[in-house]
Amino acid sequence: MSSEMPEGAAVHRWGAPVERAALGIVAVHGRGQDPGFLREAASFGIDAHVIAPVAPGKSWYPHPFLQPLEGNRAGLEGAIAAVERCIAELHQVGLPPERIALWGFSQGACVLSHLLLTRAPSVAGAALWTGGFVGQDPLPAPGPSALAGLRIVLRSISDDPWVPRRRVEETARALLDAGAEVDLRIDPGTDHIITDEAKATTARLFADLAAPTT
Repeated sequence: MSSEMPEGAAVHRWGAPVERAALGIVAVHGRGQDPGFLREAASFGIDAHVIAPVAPGKSWYPHPFLQPLEGNRAGLEGAIAAVERCIAELHQVGLPPERIALWGFSQGACVLSHLLLTRAPSVAGAALWTGGFVGQDPLPAPGPSALAGLRIVLRSISDDPWVPRRRVEETARALLDAGAEVDLRIDPGTDHIITDEAKATTARLFADLAAPTT
């Protein structure tokens, strides 16, 4: 199912009806993909409502993410705004921050990494599959408690052709410095893939976030 977000950004939705969802997930696809890629990539076995913005032209920003930020700034800001609108919608229908998570692959994981390190959104966790913050230079430190308590699964492949290991590790350090709890794993290989381990670990994180509190 698709619908229109404010300012004309299309979104797809799937999973449990939002009014009875145990978890709201904002899913952000990669370059050359659409939300259907993530929908087919993983099913987490929980009552989650997934809301996934659609990149215009199947790309959130035009240039490789390690190039200077200025060339990607406009697209990246538009992508971040689309994600923030999705988060705001989940808040508006009654899901508190501790019941909202982010999930992205490749370019989508880059968008979410940048969002986390520059905006500190009101969410409880994130699954970042093969991505890192955008730009040549390190981002300004967001503060040691900006992401306090936020749980992050960060996964990649050691010799991924698009996302170098060093940027994934830099992103993990920045998230840790901001107070997040980061589960980092980089598996050997040369392909731009999502491993079964990444899916399983993300499923456990999302199940934890969806579990009733006492």
